[in-house]
Amino acid sequence: MNSTTQSVSEVEIPPGYLNIMGYVDESEVNGPGCRAVVWVQGCKRECAACFNPASWSFEINQLIAVDELAAQILNNPRNEGVTFSGGEPFLQAPALAQLARKLKVAGLNVMSFSGYTLPELQGENAPAGASELLEQLDILVDGPYVESLAINSPDSPVSSRNQRVRVLNPAFEDKITWASDQVEIHIFKDGTRLITGFRGQMGLSE
Repeated sequence: MNSTTQSVSEVEIPPGYLNIMGYVDESEVNGPGCRAVVWVQGCKRECAACFNPASWSFEINQLIAVDELAAQILNNPRNEGVTFSGGEPFLQAPALAQLARKLKVAGLNVMSFSGYTLPELQGENAPAGASELLEQLDILVDGPYVESLAINSPDSPVSSRNQRVRVLNPAFEDKITWASDQVEIHIFKDGTRLITGFRGQMGLSE
């Protein structure tokens, strides 16, 4: 067991649950089309100039049952798919794979960002459940954010030059239409705002 996996196990997330940082419906800057976005809590990588440093901690933030989250995503008919971001989604791969299976049965597509590369996720030291989650993905954006390789372009779907868009479902070859420097602001009923899409950032403000 590698050190990253050990750190996650110490969190003691109950089976069938996810520890998430945030959630939003109807995003159009975190993947193709209109989609839900789930930001998971917890990442050991701590990349310089990370856009979501609040996601690093493995402390419980918001526990939500996979069944409850699936129902929430499917309750909005505008959601054509879901994107997993973070934090590091593959450190909660078993529960996300479970969620993805439920959504794909309902006709949604599934995409994930990861600081791991695809070869790492396919290797013997991959996080637990990585292969299960990979099987469910239509698109994977892999590789850590590297500040010295940063891209700020309206034409780039990745944030740094080392990252790759892995189209795992050929039906999505022509659907790489988002850009990493787009900004989207969601205003909720209680007046709070969520700013997302800017190089993968999730920003919360009053």
